[in-house]
Amino acid sequence: MAEPVALAALAIDAVLGWPQALYARVGHPVGAFARIVGACARRWNGSERSARARRLSGIATVLTLVVLAGGAGVALTLVAAKAGWVVLAAMAWPALAQRSLDTHFGAVVAALQGKDLAQARQAVGMIVGRDTATLEEAGIARAAIESLAESFCDGVVAPLFWLIVAGLPGIWVMKAVNTADSLIGHKEAPWRDFGWAAARLDDAMNFVPARLSALLICLAAPGGWRIGWRYRRAHASPNAGWPEAAMAGALGIRLAGPVRYDGAVADKPWIGEGGEADAPAMAQARRIYHRACALCWALAGGVAWLA
Repeated sequence: MAEPVALAALAIDAVLGWPQALYARVGHPVGAFARIVGACARRWNGSERSARARRLSGIATVLTLVVLAGGAGVALTLVAAKAGWVVLAAMAWPALAQRSLDTHFGAVVAALQGKDLAQARQAVGMIVGRDTATLEEAGIARAAIESLAESFCDGVVAPLFWLIVAGLPGIWVMKAVNTADSLIGHKEAPWRDFGWAAARLDDAMNFVPARLSALLICLAAPGGWRIGWRYRRAHASPNAGWPEAAMAGALGIRLAGPVRYDGAVADKPWIGEGGEADAPAMAQARRIYHRACALCWALAGGVAWLA
């Protein structure tokens, strides 16, 4: 895109985030995607249906989301065509989450720095799905840093990438697919078959952004290259391991490892080498995140200048 739409969208998000007053009044656009997924799941993912039927229904659900999100993106582009690139940027802004991610991560940092474990557990529970009630400082810091690294891809780099590549249709299709994956793209029952399409399409759409995220983290904090490459495949996800391993290498700590979900321990492999995560490591991770976001701004500006 010749206009600085992506750069302007990043700037709006950095300044405003998604204001709580606006959320309270109208919600957030991804909420509409979640409601569609929920309605489809209630209708089509019943236990009485065969695995094949649930998988086909899951494919239909994802296709519905893609058509609706892509169609909305095209319609918004046409509406904004006469108004100019600033309006296009405003319509892309809600799909970015750089400020929101920083705010949630910062709340965990502040609680740990204040030695308030109860508050830190509550804050980290807002951004991770694992059990947090008994986590100590290392477990809290590790969970938050993992979320920061992975969400840097999902909430910043991937939306930016698809905005640059495919405009408003691209960024909103990406957000719709990512929302579906977070809700139903699980290997456990009852989602294994119904969520298969959402998980596979999300993997495909994040293939390039995940690797770009790792590159940006390593550029923001030289030192993550060796560990990032060595442990990039240690994660169950084909994409999440890239930014997480890069962040672990940049910080000189271990991430992942055994975690507890719904009372059961999942014996995940460690990602990285070195010591335990702690509050100082979180503060450093936040600085790396800020620098990596700045590189996203430079990338968006460079693409606009070259187009």
